[in-house]
Amino acid sequence: MKSKICLVYNYAQHYRLGIFKLLDKELGCHFYFGDKLMDIKKINYKELPHFKKELKNIVILRPIYWQKGILPIFFKNYKHYILLGEYFCLSTWLILLLSKFTNKKTYLWTHGWYGNEGVLKRVIKKVFLGLGDEILLYGNYAKELLINNGMAAQKLTVIYNSLDYNKQKEIRENFKPTDIFKKKFNNNNPTLIFIGRLTKVKKLHLLIKAHHYLESKGCNCNLVLIGEGEDKTQLIELSKEKNTHNSTWFYGPCYDEEKIGELLGNASICVSPGNVGLTAIHSLMYGTPVITHSGFKSQMPEFESIMPGKTGAFFEEDDIQSLEDTIVKWFNVKNNREKVRQECYSVIDLYYNPYYQCQMIKQVIDKNDKR
Repeated sequence: MKSKICLVYNYAQHYRLGIFKLLDKELGCHFYFGDKLMDIKKINYKELPHFKKELKNIVILRPIYWQKGILPIFFKNYKHYILLGEYFCLSTWLILLLSKFTNKKTYLWTHGWYGNEGVLKRVIKKVFLGLGDEILLYGNYAKELLINNGMAAQKLTVIYNSLDYNKQKEIRENFKPTDIFKKKFNNNNPTLIFIGRLTKVKKLHLLIKAHHYLESKGCNCNLVLIGEGEDKTQLIELSKEKNTHNSTWFYGPCYDEEKIGELLGNASICVSPGNVGLTAIHSLMYGTPVITHSGFKSQMPEFESIMPGKTGAFFEEDDIQSLEDTIVKWFNVKNNREKVRQECYSVIDLYYNPYYQCQMIKQVIDKNDKR
């Protein structure tokens, strides 16, 4: 099938399957992916009928890289190029520059702006983003920052983010509370949970310390960490040092979505002490509120899914006392658990799903088709 649209991405991350499948089905989009990205699980390319080619990511000087094989793609008969908006990918700069001598349109799918950029990074980003015909953003916070930095509002479209929504929704609709944590911990205490990579940027040592402080003050609770990563060994040692290892479960990596749904759906609160990212979307999808920090300049765009008192709460960045107080407040609020669950479902069903993303991308492409 001939297509006028292609997508070039750094890697085929398994958690992007939902939106990629919808772009394949609804827009006939052709896909080109980089060959590797850390230890993140890759999509089975057979899931995407219009997958075309895997490109070789060549690291020049980390994080700067080049995608080998990009040039021939530009000279194919595509009019629209959806590109991952990483300014340190030099081959993306090439596509953006070449497009200025043609009628081909480029769309940068990107975080855009955080607000903590230094002078040099601001200059580079403004030039880079300025080369794209349209900017597809994960959130409104970045949109406002870009407008304040001189970017035209009509060039910016917020498409949010998503996971494998259809599969997760089916699991969600069949969800029933279980005693998985009671069996593991032999108690009925509330359970804190985290899902994601166990890396330093997630600042999970703050969560383990907060867990220790809560228990030392008689606010007994369990802690479950789902995931693998560079910080796991240190976190296990810290848990033993703080004597909370008996109420902490290092579950390990899990790609079984039904099991993830059971774990998240039965938890009391998901806590992400560092940047929250897709952890928030995964948790809210199964009706569990999220706590993360309020330093939005160092946050990921998914923090916008958290509505204080409804779908979660914020604490002061890097402040363990604030984190502890925020958890206690949430435990003490006499919220109707089912009402909270529905609030969490609602924000995902309205915005953080591939249907909304695909709809917004289609609108942008249709607009440019008429030019």
